[in-house]
Amino acid sequence: MAGILLAAGIAGVLAYTAVRDDREYRRLIANGDAAVATGDTFLAIEAFSGAVARKPDAMLAHLKRGETYRRRGELAAALRDLRSAARLDATATRPLEQLGDVNAGLGQYANAEARFLDYLRLDAEAPRILYKLGLSRYRNGNAATAVSALRDAVALDPRLAEAHYLLGLSLRAQDQLDAAVAALRVAVRLAPAETEGRLELADLLSTLGLHEERIDQLEALAALNLDRPQHQVALGLAHADAGRSDLAVLALGRAAERYPDQPHFYVALGRIWLDVADQRADPSALGKALEALDESIVQGVNTSAAYVLRGRALLLADDLDSALDAFQTASQRFPIDPDAYRHLAALALQAGQLRAARDALSSYDALAQHAMTPMARAAAARRLGELSGQLADDTAEARWLRLADEIAPPTAGRPPSP
Repeated sequence: MAGILLAAGIAGVLAYTAVRDDREYRRLIANGDAAVATGDTFLAIEAFSGAVARKPDAMLAHLKRGETYRRRGELAAALRDLRSAARLDATATRPLEQLGDVNAGLGQYANAEARFLDYLRLDAEAPRILYKLGLSRYRNGNAATAVSALRDAVALDPRLAEAHYLLGLSLRAQDQLDAAVAALRVAVRLAPAETEGRLELADLLSTLGLHEERIDQLEALAALNLDRPQHQVALGLAHADAGRSDLAVLALGRAAERYPDQPHFYVALGRIWLDVADQRADPSALGKALEALDESIVQGVNTSAAYVLRGRALLLADDLDSALDAFQTASQRFPIDPDAYRHLAALALQAGQLRAARDALSSYDALAQHAMTPMARAAAARRLGELSGQLADDTAEARWLRLADEIAPPTAGRPPSP
């Protein structure tokens, strides 16, 4: 009888302790939630840590502390708690999403992809997670597999604008340009105030030569972002690219009056007037180009691209010494416009300075090779080989000519380079 009473007493104490611990656990969780709501993450961590101490095997306490650590930017601590939460409840999706997000925040995109896939094994129809999976794959350099996830995401939620946008980027990376345009058009229609989608669409439309639609997108951007003069510049240059120099000058001139403290308008005007002068051999346009470019430099635009434009204008004005100075200055401003070296090479050749020409052309090749077509790159390499031969540098000659043949194999009528 005494044994029974003792056992009952112990059971009562244990039950009381369990109830007390449960009540205290719930109080600590509530306190932590309240602290998070007021932005007091330090107090929240203390509360959630108390909850973990009360119930070490409770998934929720680990999850909430992990989320709070993430909010504080303490990602290593967040990973530790979130992994514990996922281990304690293998059927919970929220820890898996948080683990994916934290891994992505750390740049560990393969780990992020694995966690999002774990989530999708539990819930295959989660468009937000499919988008995050696509984003992790895209950032990890796997645009092709990103496309698959993103197409699934937009199939489940056709109004997920960010998924359409990322799908457009991924398709463009795969050179599926028409499909990329279609995806970006949907993204812009769903989120008309988002700048990045319109910018990407406008850039792709320019690549495809669809100038009218590009101008429409840039006009919308300029109207939506009156505090960003760079969109006015892009619109003016788009008019110029479409062959509407008069409209371009008018748009940029008005914008320059509206934003007198933005000298980049003068760079854009200089470029447009320079193109007109170059195409039409128009001395008046050349004078306006030089005036605009000089004004931009006076107002502090010291970019490499601005000095290259000024050098080109001075070349048209037959002021070779000043043009040389401009291109040399352009080659000393970062990021360097590769055309600075191309023009320096041409001027050095004109002056019979073969070594300087080769050095400049080599620098141009190093900076511009990724933007050149294979034929242009091969031509540059072959020219470097020829210059090396003229300088009696047999090793460099053989190396450059071999590279030219590798990039663009010789035709049947021309023997390979030695």
